[in-house]
Amino acid sequence: MTVEPEDLGQSKADLAETLRTLRKRAGLSGDRLAQRCGMSQSKISKIETGRSTPSLVDVERILRALDAPSSLVAEISALARMANAEWQDARNLRRKGLDKKQAELADLEKSSREFRFFLLSMITGLLSTPEYIKATLAHIPGDHSKAIARKLDRQAVLYDESKTFTFILTEQAVRWPILRPAAMAIQIDHLASLSYLPSVRIGVIPISGYLPGCPLNTFTVYDDRMATVEVSTGAMVFRDSRDVQSYLEEFADYERCALFGDDARVRLSEWSAVCRRDL
Repeated sequence: MTVEPEDLGQSKADLAETLRTLRKRAGLSGDRLAQRCGMSQSKISKIETGRSTPSLVDVERILRALDAPSSLVAEISALARMANAEWQDARNLRRKGLDKKQAELADLEKSSREFRFFLLSMITGLLSTPEYIKATLAHIPGDHSKAIARKLDRQAVLYDESKTFTFILTEQAVRWPILRPAAMAIQIDHLASLSYLPSVRIGVIPISGYLPGCPLNTFTVYDDRMATVEVSTGAMVFRDSRDVQSYLEEFADYERCALFGDDARVRLSEWSAVCRRDL
């Protein structure tokens, strides 16, 4: 099945209609299907009316109860995966206002307890100095003062000890020279200082040595319920448990390669010193 970004929203309605049609063709009432699936009738109703998006596991249970043929199972499972994904177009986000996106992220951070950030090429806003944040937005036309202020306000969540944050940064992410050397040194020192916070673990992956796998994207996992994956033109949001689990496993692989604690701080100090030698 070929997936276009604009199809992702429509897929939820398509999935609801498809499951409803299959139930009716099988001659089953909503109550009867619910009994076969071990679900409540209200959950079946919400799925069929599009008020609730079922997970892939839910869809498979429904299809088994309906004795759907394997060819149809594959097609509808693909539709379910699309329904559990969301495309966030960067151009639309900019038109709406970057400060609004920051408000959405703040709400998401309030409702989550465990965060895993894999940073492939740049430092995330939660770990950034004001100068670094300004530099990341410099290529976008317009006044970004509200967005910058909201990014800085969001950093307070790092001090909430009821939450846990694990950041893994590649050497490229830490050292990419988006600022002049003196400001980059301050930014790298800032990473080291944040690593002392009780709720924060900062790991770095040096380029030297053996690194299995080949990371393609920056991504964030919120608890075990959602993963966001960034690309240059926007972001994909995955809510299906299997997709989220795949990113949790990928993160665990990188975590095994990363340096943490004093080892990470020693490496950050070395990289900061290189910036200062370049002054």
